[in-house]
Amino acid sequence: MIRKASRSEARAKKHGRLRGHLSGTPERPRLAVFRSNKHIYAQVIDDEARRTLVSASTVEKAIAAEVEHTDTVEAAAKVGEMIGKRALEAGVTEVVFDRGGFVYHGKIQALADAAREAGLTF
Repeated sequence: MIRKASRSEARAKKHGRLRGHLSGTPERPRLAVFRSNKHIYAQVIDDEARRTLVSASTVEKAIAAEVEHTDTVEAAAKVGEMIGKRALEAGVTEVVFDRGGFVYHGKIQALADAAREAGLTF
């Protein structure tokens, strides 16, 4: 009997393949993105030191207050803008973008574009 992998299993498999060649360094940390049904999360991670340098998500009251719904493209753009500002304040200008196995489209693309506009390069 053929068993089709669930979407979450397929995404985890894609993410594993991506992580095989993406790694954050102190000079160029990794911008990791996770999208759930209700929220979107972004972290700038130094994989060598195993530390999260900055993070932003729609769970935070500051971002949730600015958007009507936390699961929209506009909310993702707001998270991208915030992660870009916080990363620049922490002294990070270049990152490696880790889309987390998600398709680079919609919310993921909006977050990436907003982070680029805020000053991050990747």
